[in-house]
Amino acid sequence: MTQRIRETQSGAIREAAAVMAESIRRNRWVYLFGSGHSVIPVLDVFPRYGSFVGFRPLMDPRLMWFNVVGPGGAPELLWLERREGYIANFLNAFEFTDADTLLVYSHGGLNAAPIEAGLFARERGSRVVAVTSLENSRRAQAKHSTGFKLADVADIVIDNCTPPEDALVDIGRPERVGAGSTLAAVLISMALVSETARILRDQGLEPQTFVSPNVEGVSPDHNERVFAEYRRRVLGHRR
Repeated sequence: MTQRIRETQSGAIREAAAVMAESIRRNRWVYLFGSGHSVIPVLDVFPRYGSFVGFRPLMDPRLMWFNVVGPGGAPELLWLERREGYIANFLNAFEFTDADTLLVYSHGGLNAAPIEAGLFARERGSRVVAVTSLENSRRAQAKHSTGFKLADVADIVIDNCTPPEDALVDIGRPERVGAGSTLAAVLISMALVSETARILRDQGLEPQTFVSPNVEGVSPDHNERVFAEYRRRVLGHRR
C-alpha cells in the first residue's frame, strides 16, 4: 500500500500541496474534515508535532464516537453521517472563501457528510481535496440523492490505494481483519504537510511549526507562540 501510494499518488499530492500552500500564503485556511474513523487523520494533522499554523481541523463531536454503543456511540454516528442536509448546519459556523482549501477524508466516499462538505466548500469558491478509495468509487453505486460520490465533488483526488473492504488481512474467513485506510490517510497527510511546508519555504515563508519539546535549540515559549498565532488567525477570520 505504501509503495503504491508513492508510485501512483505523488503527482496528486504535489498538486494538492501547491493549492494548500497558496491558501496558507494568503493567510487563509486549509480546513480538514472527516467523520467516523476518518476524523483520525484530521486529528493528526494539527496540532501535531511537525505540523504548522494554516491547517484548521473541523471536528463535529456528533460525528465522532466517544462510546461504542449508547450516547455518543458508533451506531448513532453512522446514522447521522448518512443523513442528507445535516453537515451544512455544522459548517455554517466557519467562513469558506475562494482563498481556502478543504481537505476531506472518506474511505468509502459515499456518505452524505463528506460529499456535502465538499459541495458546501465548492459553492463558496474553495478548492476541495479528497482522500478516498478510488477503487471503491469505481465499483460502488452512489447513495447520495445527487448521484455524486466524494471523488465527484473534489478538484483534486488522492487515492488511498486501499481496497473497498478496507480490512486487509485474510484469516481464512469471508471477512478480513486489520483496516488499512487510516494508515494510508495518515501517510498521505504527512506527505501533504511536508510538501506544503517545502513549497512555503521555497517561497521565503516560515511555517509556524508546532515542535516537540525534545528538539534542542527551540525556545521554551515556542509552542505558546504557535498557539497564539493560530488564535490570532481564528479571531481574524470570524464571520
